[in-house]
Amino acid sequence: MNTEGAVEVVLPGRVEPEGLLIRYGAIPAPGPGQVLIRTEATGVSFAEQQMRRGRYYDQPPFPFVPGYDLVGTVERAGEGVPPGLTGVRVAAVVKVGGWASHVVVDAADVVEVPAGIGAAEAETLVVNGLTAWQMLHRKARVRAGQTVLVLGANGGVGTVLVQLARAAGVKVIGTASERHHDALRDLGVTPVDYRAGNVAARVRELAPDGVDAVFDHVGGRGIVDSWRLLAPGGTLVSYGTAATRDDTGSKQLPVLKLLGRLWLWHALPNGRRAYFFNLWAGRALAEDRFRARLRHDLTQVFDALQRGDVTPRIAARLPLTRVADAMRLAESGTVAGKVVLIP
Repeated sequence: MNTEGAVEVVLPGRVEPEGLLIRYGAIPAPGPGQVLIRTEATGVSFAEQQMRRGRYYDQPPFPFVPGYDLVGTVERAGEGVPPGLTGVRVAAVVKVGGWASHVVVDAADVVEVPAGIGAAEAETLVVNGLTAWQMLHRKARVRAGQTVLVLGANGGVGTVLVQLARAAGVKVIGTASERHHDALRDLGVTPVDYRAGNVAARVRELAPDGVDAVFDHVGGRGIVDSWRLLAPGGTLVSYGTAATRDDTGSKQLPVLKLLGRLWLWHALPNGRRAYFFNLWAGRALAEDRFRARLRHDLTQVFDALQRGDVTPRIAARLPLTRVADAMRLAESGTVAGKVVLIP
């Protein structure tokens, strides 16, 4: 790796993981109100798996640098940035651009990482932790004693979600392949093998009156089962369309169909609610409020880590230059937790 300049990963188009490009260049300079972060850890989220296929709903045109979030140390600050930020380890959610050794971010968008938390550990909890926290506490508004269903309970978001739910006194049923069941039981989760067929019937056996919330990243036809499994007053939180990851055709249509279905369900006068979770919702209309909420919620996640309520699940740590291997591993469906890239 070039130690004197910057390195980044470029997604040139719809390519196999080996088609990702490593590009070297000059270290960027922060502008007014910005900071330059030397990245210590970034990771492979499901968003990048969709982007590689050109199927992420609002991804930028090719080519671009992927990378949804990052953790690193502020090396330089631009004009107007409050003093004292240089040298601080921070986390940032950027949607794209994180797969790089140096990233320029608005200073208002960074959140300080508490002392004692390693970069890779913190990385597993940035976009995954924010997503889990906000779905639990801002959308579903879970309460102690309730029962929830988490699809993909061994995934990057799922592993954080089940731990935060258990810390809140919530009973968790989680779907995963059988190889992950022992690990889920260790977290206090009742596992269900999604490959065994008829998941809905098995969940009904465990929760005859329905569940208080379902967290569904799959979408597709299965979303109907998620809705039907809700107890009276329950909440469905949809946050992805994994079922259509390998499809061809319009990337917008599956999302629009899902949004339409959720809107119709939410409007029904039966006391149940349905939402599509979007981490970026509200930013365009109220940026200061969005930033304050993000800072508060990510701080809550880091606090949960420090209390021991959440244990970081690092599936693997690989150098940024081995991003193809990292992508293959993340897409294999065989790992628990997040694949972390180290520039």
